[in-house]
Amino acid sequence: MKKKRITKLAVVIVSAAMVVSLAACGSNTSSVNYKDGTYTGRSSERPADEDGNGSGYGEVEIEIKDNRITACTFKTYELDGTLKDENYGSDLTKENRMKAQKAVQAADKYAEMVVENGSADDVDAISGATINCEELKEAAADALSKAEIKD
Repeated sequence: MKKKRITKLAVVIVSAAMVVSLAACGSNTSSVNYKDGTYTGRSSERPADEDGNGSGYGEVEIEIKDNRITACTFKTYELDGTLKDENYGSDLTKENRMKAQKAVQAADKYAEMVVENGSADDVDAISGATINCEELKEAAADALSKAEIKD
């Protein structure tokens, strides 16, 4: 009987913790204030890895309304400024082209996560697109620094 009560108590505690954490999702708990508007940011340029893959940079456009991120787009580019799109990696082997396209597709998902989370800080990397995630976070920080209201 005592074991059953402890189990029920544990379920209640875990459930309460989940409710609190879910209530916090999507809210902007940051103490930083932002001006309404649309802001762009860019990551630093990254060289290719030892296999010649992954070079480039990312650019983000973030829309702020009432101190919240309401829209976000994220695009990645090759070092020469060419957009990484459906043609990215077409000159690679089939396996490497698939990896390149996975990274391209992850860009839109990352932008959605920024809006859902209210921040780029909590965006989790998608397997195969880790460099893009790093570029997103760096570009978003750049954009948000431009939107920040400084005292």
